[in-house]
Amino acid sequence: MKKKELPDCARCSLTRAERVCLNRRGKASRGCPTAQGKKLIEQAKSQYANPDIQEFARQASIQEGECYAGRDQRPYILHPVKTRLEEIGEFAKKMGYIRLGLVFCVGLAREARIVSDLLERQGFEVVSVICKIGSVPKETIAVREHEKIFIGEHEAMCNPIAQAMIVNDAKVQFNVLLGLCVGHDSLFFKYAEAPTTVLAVKDRVTGHNPLAAVYLLDSYYARLIPLRGTRD
Repeated sequence: MKKKELPDCARCSLTRAERVCLNRRGKASRGCPTAQGKKLIEQAKSQYANPDIQEFARQASIQEGECYAGRDQRPYILHPVKTRLEEIGEFAKKMGYIRLGLVFCVGLAREARIVSDLLERQGFEVVSVICKIGSVPKETIAVREHEKIFIGEHEAMCNPIAQAMIVNDAKVQFNVLLGLCVGHDSLFFKYAEAPTTVLAVKDRVTGHNPLAAVYLLDSYYARLIPLRGTRD
């Protein structure tokens, strides 16, 4: 039996116009999940029959379209006009949300204050929770002294599970993540009850713009490319 190709959309060799995911008359490349995953795609489609899920997806698609100006013009050239910060507020209003969770890293406390103020001026109630909530020592999760940032001092662990529990208890309707670390954000997603979006992610080197390393991979960040033969 022929082994099924694993999905590999990132390496699709077809142009946008040729891809079956964008053009129903298009073609499929190796490992194309649109061609190979028909059963799972139908299962996913059935989830949109749930009225709450359908409305969430519908408003997300409407928001996506509204991020571009001049869509009635022909020929049409993409003209994006809205920042992600604007999108979050607009989408939350479309969904009728009133109470939002702002879950942030202590390293972005200044930014969190600004975002909270902006959201409140738009009429939202904001429940904001910092990552170091509880001042729980890192030793609690078996972090050793030499593994701390500030060796020899009390160092509070990031506590995304508590952050999730706090916003859950406050009955927020929509969460906004701001700068949580890799892994800590994953734990928050796991424990949060309300839907969650991300305003910005943590990247200590690039000013929280991780794509900078992707765009400059051939120059300043070439060191990120593993040497041939290494697996780490």
